[in-house]
Amino acid sequence: MKITIIGTGYVGLTTAVVLSYLNHDVTAVDKDKHKLSLLHEGKSPIHEPGIQSLLDEVCHTIRFTPSVAEVVPDAELIMIAVGTPPKKNGEADTRHVEEAAREIAEVCHPNRHYTLVIKSTVPIGTNKRVAQVVDTVFEERGIQGNISVTSNPEFLQEGLALQGAFYPDRIVVGANNVNAFDALRHLYQPILEQTFDPPTFLPRPAAYHLPPMMTTDPNSAEMIKYAANTFLALKISFINEIAGLCEDVGADVTEVARGIGLDSRIGPRFLRAGLGWGGSCYPKDTAALLGVAAQAGYEMPITEAARTVNFEQRKRIVEKLRYVLKTLKGKTIGILGLAFKPNTDDVREAPSLDIIRQLVAEGVNVRAHDPIAMPNAQQALSEITIEYCEDVYSVSHNADALLLITEWELYHRMDLRKLAKQMKTPILIDGRNVFSPQDAMDAGFHYIGVGR
Repeated sequence: MKITIIGTGYVGLTTAVVLSYLNHDVTAVDKDKHKLSLLHEGKSPIHEPGIQSLLDEVCHTIRFTPSVAEVVPDAELIMIAVGTPPKKNGEADTRHVEEAAREIAEVCHPNRHYTLVIKSTVPIGTNKRVAQVVDTVFEERGIQGNISVTSNPEFLQEGLALQGAFYPDRIVVGANNVNAFDALRHLYQPILEQTFDPPTFLPRPAAYHLPPMMTTDPNSAEMIKYAANTFLALKISFINEIAGLCEDVGADVTEVARGIGLDSRIGPRFLRAGLGWGGSCYPKDTAALLGVAAQAGYEMPITEAARTVNFEQRKRIVEKLRYVLKTLKGKTIGILGLAFKPNTDDVREAPSLDIIRQLVAEGVNVRAHDPIAMPNAQQALSEITIEYCEDVYSVSHNADALLLITEWELYHRMDLRKLAKQMKTPILIDGRNVFSPQDAMDAGFHYIGVGR
């Protein structure tokens, strides 16, 4: 199929290179000159495992342009994958989605049929709103026009985006006509039937089953995205709430999580206690769902509580430091990990940012390391001064405590004895329960985990 994708952010670029790999004719549009410059050089503007390798494979077929008018008229399927940042009240801002829809409608050929796919995460009712925008532009142009507006939410996980794109659990499509369903089924046929040759660096999982394509109405498709992310956020906040009680009663949350995760109705995933969730999805999507509920006059106390528990985790970890050090002012704290999760350079809503700001406000000298995300963290924390270390062992030199925030594989392999010997006081706050408490204590650390 001839496809145009509007937006080359995390979702747009991942989708573009995957569809190009599946032999679709893909052109991606973006107005960011820096991104386009990198893409024209064959370089990915985002850090995501495998994305550069895949871009290298498709670089001679995929195209990038700043012009909607240049590529939309000849496309069969147009996908909107622009950002929907939160407003001050938490609601998702869909103006970029509507602007993209307007630009698309302004250049569509009056005698051709198009399938317009909303890939961005959007509030319930956006599909209808986009259809109205398109119809308004057609009226202004004095043409009939023929566009099927379709909702196709993404369920990608940063750090595992390509795996989720090639081997999804399901594909959800919301539309009001059969033609739109047929177009999306054709688009995703290689994935639905798994007829493509997997990338050499990402083989098909041995136990993988063919994914279903769920067809539904647009409002339900939009709600599925928000409900899925909110449920996963709830699960993380639940185990973090249990972790707090475990600390008070002398239980080990890692054992509790293992025990309840063996129940097939619950499952083990998303039951790792720690510093909670961050990133561009869970904070934004839970807030947006509450915004939708507020507009409908509906209360969602469970979702509100999940957010409260999550953000309290960041305060609790500083309280652990204060308890063990007695006073924080003038202390030197080493931070291990700045990205909101491993295998990404994304620091949006990362727990590290709030924790570092709290520490600096209390007079702490902060020293930080991250294998990938330091440049983004420096930009996000430009208003404060901290020391960034290229070498992970430099973080512990003469430090009063270490705080592990992001569970990078690099940190799993650290020499704990070497770290402890370099410190003024060998205290390790393990914010992700990465280490065995016994191993850490044997290395000379005073070890404090979450819920242990």
